[in-house]
Amino acid sequence: MQKRYCIIGAGCSGICAAKTVLDSGGHVTVYERSDQIGGTWVYTDEVGTDRYGLPIHTSMYQGLRTNLPKEIMGFPGYEMPPQDASYVRWDEVLQFVRDYSSHYGVTDRIQFEHLVEEVRPIPAVTGQWNVRVRNLPQGTTQEERFDFVLVCNGHYHTPHIPSYPGRETFSGRQLHSHDYRKADVFKGQTVLVIGAGPSGTDLTLEAAKQAETVYFSHHVPDKLKHLKFPANVVQIPDVVRILPNAVECANGSQYAVTVIFYCTGYRYSFPFLHADCGVQVEENWVRPLYKHVINVNHPTMAFIGLPFYVCATLMFELQARFCVAFYSGRLPMPTGEEMQHDHDREMNERWRKGMKHRQAHMMGAEYQGPYYRSLAERAQIEPIPEVMTQIHNDSGRRKKEDLEHYRNDVYRIVDGQTFVKCLITEVDCLRKDLGRVEKLS
Repeated sequence: MQKRYCIIGAGCSGICAAKTVLDSGGHVTVYERSDQIGGTWVYTDEVGTDRYGLPIHTSMYQGLRTNLPKEIMGFPGYEMPPQDASYVRWDEVLQFVRDYSSHYGVTDRIQFEHLVEEVRPIPAVTGQWNVRVRNLPQGTTQEERFDFVLVCNGHYHTPHIPSYPGRETFSGRQLHSHDYRKADVFKGQTVLVIGAGPSGTDLTLEAAKQAETVYFSHHVPDKLKHLKFPANVVQIPDVVRILPNAVECANGSQYAVTVIFYCTGYRYSFPFLHADCGVQVEENWVRPLYKHVINVNHPTMAFIGLPFYVCATLMFELQARFCVAFYSGRLPMPTGEEMQHDHDREMNERWRKGMKHRQAHMMGAEYQGPYYRSLAERAQIEPIPEVMTQIHNDSGRRKKEDLEHYRNDVYRIVDGQTFVKCLITEVDCLRKDLGRVEKLS
């Protein structure tokens, strides 16, 4: 009998998971709360809530270019369209995801404007799920039964805003990056950017295009001393208190500001999961999950896309294949003891290194390669080629070296272990290098 899969979300991870399940012969239903494919890559001028009173999901802003090369943003067997640049516009990524969905027949499986309200295990039927869904245009609800649930709702939609003393007294504007759309909001302003993650550094550059002065504050001053910003950007110590027209830093210094721009990240949020699902979220640590994917307490539920600082689309596809290896019956499901032991081992290793709960799913240069290999080896599937991780790590290094210009780098993949690179102004040189490499090989 054909197994029924519920996939929550029609962004990159959901579309990819649906394609992988279809390849295995499973029956797929994708529930998407908005009216279109794309998740976080969809742009809208709207902020706050939509016409149904639901929080706006996307955090996309005008002018965004990817912070990863397109060469590592495709899917196996379906790459992003060739062009000279490696770092591309958001709308090009969005079109790519929609083309991918259409090409593999996923779009026909999506129920748009359908909000998943509750997912709950069925007590009398081991491993099965009851999913309650609201048809938003009609205002009606329905319940469906599924064999598997893949949670693919992303993690760049629910803002995290630190609770600073005095925040409610500030007389200027306070804005989270989730609600940022256009740089003219900073025109002539004195802006404080809080946060040094990928959005914090990129959006400091965005604010600097229009603002009089941008103060850049974060927890890691020594780590980011090397960053080179425009002349109107000033790095300041960590903010500890907000005043009506200024902020106070850890060293006692104060800076007058008119806009506070929080680039302080997002919270994993799964409001549709019933407590019986056995999943807890503690300081952005989603647990207990086997290899950051499978729900240890109810293994027929999985989460696609939680780890960050990764080759995202390639990891989505690998995680989906990992799940399907067990869900399809090709391999027996790991035992509860194996999954819990693996979970505890990895988490305890992270805690011993001094990592915080909010870093439970962080990968980056140290962890991502071994993580991809562990998924592939356990599920006996094709791994992500090493060259992809190498490009990701090189891109991250280059961003730290030259924040303003790293997107001028051009990458080309030679084989599974090799890439070449030059500046966008030297693409002809790069083509010659590739030709030379091909001849030598």
